[in-house]
Order: sequence, then structure tokens, then C-alpha cells
Amino acid sequence: MTALIDTLRACVGAPNVLTEGDLGAWEQDWRKRVRGKALAVVRPASTAEVAAVVRACAAAGTSIVPQGGNTGLVVGGVPDASGTQVVLSLQRMHAVREVDRENLTMTVEAGCVLQAVQQAADDAGLLFPLSLAAEGSCTIGGNLSTNAGGTQVLRYGNARELCLGLEVVTASGEVWEGLTGLRKDNTGYDLRQLFIGSEGTLGIITAATLKLYPRPAATLTAWAAVPSVRHAVRLLALAQGRLGSGLTGFEMMGSFALQLVARHYPQQRVPFVEDSPYGVLLENTDHESEAHARAQFESLLEAALEEGCATDAVVAENLAQAHQLWHVRESIPMAQAEEGLNVKHDISVPISRIPAFCEETGALLEKSIPGVRLVNFGHLGDGNLHYNVQAPQGGDAQAFLRANEERINTLVYDQVHRFGGSISAEHGIGELKAAKLPHYKSPVALELMRAVKRALDPDNLLNPGRVLGA
Repeated sequence: MTALIDTLRACVGAPNVLTEGDLGAWEQDWRKRVRGKALAVVRPASTAEVAAVVRACAAAGTSIVPQGGNTGLVVGGVPDASGTQVVLSLQRMHAVREVDRENLTMTVEAGCVLQAVQQAADDAGLLFPLSLAAEGSCTIGGNLSTNAGGTQVLRYGNARELCLGLEVVTASGEVWEGLTGLRKDNTGYDLRQLFIGSEGTLGIITAATLKLYPRPAATLTAWAAVPSVRHAVRLLALAQGRLGSGLTGFEMMGSFALQLVARHYPQQRVPFVEDSPYGVLLENTDHESEAHARAQFESLLEAALEEGCATDAVVAENLAQAHQLWHVRESIPMAQAEEGLNVKHDISVPISRIPAFCEETGALLEKSIPGVRLVNFGHLGDGNLHYNVQAPQGGDAQAFLRANEERINTLVYDQVHRFGGSISAEHGIGELKAAKLPHYKSPVALELMRAVKRALDPDNLLNPGRVLGA
């Protein structure tokens, strides 16, 4: 492999081919569950350099693992343990190439951190609405390759809906120049959609043209206490009827999830944490005025209290209070990690079936593993739950995972399938769920996916073992 390393150094410069020292930032996954070993970490600074790296690896028969901010949760962006794979980090490609105010678009490179994309849009007086807990670290290329969701899918859609065009390096090292700001282009297959959500297995996204939106005049946040998941679904329907497209966020959080935040981050004020089985965080945006938005919100919450959808509610008085409420929601994963190792599920179920799913699945888990604790929270507005399972109080979390993780996953995924849902809503498949996919995806769908993979990456050099498995 010495010849390949020399070629890679010629492609991107010797300082940007890392083979020694601590490479943990690129070799270990975000959740610290897996640590691989790379042949080299290569950091190109341009699309031409990416293409040159891919051609060199293809000639050597060496597989490539594309990586953005390495914030993925399904082991899809780190090398295996063989020491034979090249990690191709896009982090040096972070330019905002263009902001087109009149066309409401911006073109950015794949390594641009999501928060920087949001800021560039804001500096232009516009809005890029994709919002994730990891937005200070994740990159737009990674967001697109996993079709990331986040807290505003209810109004604006997943990353897929926010992208108009792509620039992609193919498995052979050619460059597809698909950057466009067109909203209508009916000239054949939509190649862009093949690469979005493909987790780096079909091509390497190097740049994207993204949709922007007018910045709203006001954004308000409210928190409601609700007695059950069924009541939360009723509140969602009421909010959609009252607020329409102004409803940009609707997050549901179980009481145990909120108790974890209160326990591990006592400096945070968690509303109604001792008084209600569930909390709901709502966001309302308005293009008229803050007064109009507040009147809408207060009317909605009064109706919710009258109809019994909620038992109590509060509207944030200012931006600082709104940030505090959102910070509680965003702290749940960190609080769960502080509590100990856990089994995570990123699932989606039709909204109308979520109450029955939660009731039945919770009962099955508690019967199967007495004392198990459920951390149920997520984006109820688009049917996406983070339905996580914590070990019984005081138990050995590592031993719990070893003994029960596979059984828990099978139980939860079987239930998701029975209710017409998906085992991955926004995190992707990666390596973690690749073996599970054939159990829940139709054989026809899987063969179509394999046919696309064979056509675009016949030598299986791009992120092998991910999504479709070996």
C-alpha cells in the first residue's frame, strides 16, 4: 500500500494524508461503540482532489469510507477494523460558494457545518430550516447522505426536500455536475434523489444547492403538559388545524426522559416534570407579527385546555426562554448517556397508530424484561420517535446490553413493522441495521437497491458493508 499512500499524498499534499498518531476522531463512531482502523485519513480541499483520490483508490482496489462531521449514529462513517480502508474526510471543503437571494437558494460545499449554513442564510436575511441537535458539528454532505430530519420536518421536510442540486464524485472518479437552482426539471431520472440518503454507498457528495426561505417575522415556542400519547396526537391535530403551516415543530417527550434531564442537569428548569406523563414542545412561526403569532398560540392552548388535550401550558415570553425550552428537549440524549448505556431506536410509525404502538410495545417490553425503563421522545409531528430502552435502575448497563440488546431490537422492530412503520426514520441504516434490513424490507425493494449499487459502484468500493450489508 506504500504506492497508494504516495499517490494520495501527491493528490492532496502530504500533510493531508494521515497515517500515524491518534486518528480516533475519524476512526471512532459518535456513540463510541465502534473503533475501526484506517489505512489513511485523506483530507481533500476541492472536488478535483476528491476525484483524484477516488481514481487512485479505484486503481488500487481500495475501498473508501466518506466522512463528514462523523456525527452519525448507525456506524456508517467510520472504517472497519481491517486497516485497509481509506477514510475520505470532507471537512476541508467548507466554502459557501453562492447565496442567490432572488432564487432563494445557496450553494455550499459538503464539509460546511450545518450551523455555518444556517448562519450564512441568516446573514442574507433568509432561513435554512434544517435543524439538528448536532448542528454545530454535522456537515451538510453528511446530512444529505443520510437524509437527515430534525425538528422542523413537519413544516419543511427532510434534507431531501431542501436540496435542489448536487455535485457528486462517482465511484470511477468522474464528477457529475448536478448543481442547479431549478425547482422544475423534467429531463429524465432524478439522479439527485439516488445519492441523497444513500449513505456514501453510491457516490461522494461534494457540494449542494439548497432551498432557502423568507425569514419569519416571529417564532414562538410553547410547552404543554399532556396526559398520554393519545392526547398528544389530539393536540397535534388541533394545532395543525389552528396554525396550519405556521406549526413548524411538535416534539413529544415522556416523563422519564424529562426526569433524566432534571436529574443530570439540575440547572435546567423542566416544565411540569413531576406533574404530567408527557410534555409537548410546540413552535409557531408567523410572517405577519409576533403579536399575531402569540394570539394564535394562546388561542390554541386555551382550546387545548378546554378540550382536555393538555392539562397545563406555558408560552415562552422571549427568545431566552424559548432557547431554554428547546435546550431541555435537546438534552435528553445527553442525559440518557449520563444515565448509562442504552438501546437506541430511531423509528417512524403512522401518527394515527403511535398511541397503540406505544401502549402495546411498552407492555411487551415490561413483560419481557421487568424493570426496564423507556425513554420515549421525538418528532411526533412527523411520526418519528426515538424509542430508547434503558436498563433497570441500579443494574449493570453493559451486562444488560449484552444479554438483551438483540432481543429488544427484534421486539421493537417487529412491532414497528406490524404497525406499518420504518426501523430507521432519520439516522439511516449504516452498518448497525444492515443485517436487520432484509427482515423488514421487501425482497423486490432490496433487489432494486442492489441493482442500483451494482450499476453505480460495480466494484463495491464506496462504503462497503453499509446499508445493504456485505
